[in-house]
Amino acid sequence: FQDTMSSMISVASMSKGKPTPGATTVVVHPLVLLSVVDHYNRTCKDSSKRAVGVLLGSRKGNILDVANSFAVPFEEDAKNPEVYFLDHDYLGSMFKMFRKVNAREKIIGWYHTGPKLRKGDENINEVLRRFCPHPLLVIIDVRPADHVELPVSAYVSVEEVHSDGTPATKTFEHLPSEVGAEEAEEVGVEHLLRDIKDLGAGGSLTDKIQRQLASLKGLHVCLHDLHEYVGLVTAKKLPLNHEISYLLQNVFNLLPNIEDGTFVSSMTALTSDQMLVLYLSALVRSTIALHNLINNKIENQKADQDKEKKDNQKKERADAKDKKAVEDKAADTKKEEAKKA
Repeated sequence: FQDTMSSMISVASMSKGKPTPGATTVVVHPLVLLSVVDHYNRTCKDSSKRAVGVLLGSRKGNILDVANSFAVPFEEDAKNPEVYFLDHDYLGSMFKMFRKVNAREKIIGWYHTGPKLRKGDENINEVLRRFCPHPLLVIIDVRPADHVELPVSAYVSVEEVHSDGTPATKTFEHLPSEVGAEEAEEVGVEHLLRDIKDLGAGGSLTDKIQRQLASLKGLHVCLHDLHEYVGLVTAKKLPLNHEISYLLQNVFNLLPNIEDGTFVSSMTALTSDQMLVLYLSALVRSTIALHNLINNKIENQKADQDKEKKDNQKKERADAKDKKAVEDKAADTKKEEAKKA
């Protein structure tokens, strides 16, 4: 029964075409990332285990669109990666239910929470070949050390032929990956982040600065990797890749000519406008601060005058009371003297 179900699912869920390193791009939707994080928190949190599941999606030209996923019961021996358990029956039953909801989504690969490739990945990949001829492996790091790079890495298994005549071995090659979403998904993720971080309509200034800082850090990492690669090629430790050279040339061609007169005048005008705004803002802040200081002094003087007036009134009432007490005492004395007379 298991073999029959697997063969049926394999035929129904077969994705046409093999992912080609350098030509195929993997697009992971936010729903997949949220599902993987939830799977990890439910089953593997605070442990050294990893979560394993199946990826669903479709192929559009050279783009593998990973739109959905579901978890699969998985256990492995921490000491021996050859010993593992993957529930095939559960996988088949779940995919049959998903296919009833959306028949366009096929099994295109599997995922785990890595955060890196492991020795047993090739064995698990061979099991997934029963459901997909060329399974895609996506590693999702649910606990990234920093927020500079994307926590998503995509790989495909390829055969490596040796020139010395030894049998070919299988290894994983990296595929370019990115996070993409439809408009409805973007709105949902935005509302989710707003509820989590309690943000306003556009986010606070601190959040914007942090995002810009993270972007600059990511750019710095890319430039460092680029510098390291060029250094290795110059030292003839790596072969020259003409495709990378063309991409670098395109990057340099897109850089603006900072010595051009038009660019210099435009930057000067833009900088002057920005400095003018900052200058006017400083003047307004200073004026408001002086205004608040004057109002504060006026309020303090008024409060001192009111306090002095209240103290004088209190003193006058006390003096009047004492005077009346003295007069009453003098009147009582006269009355007593009159009675004695």
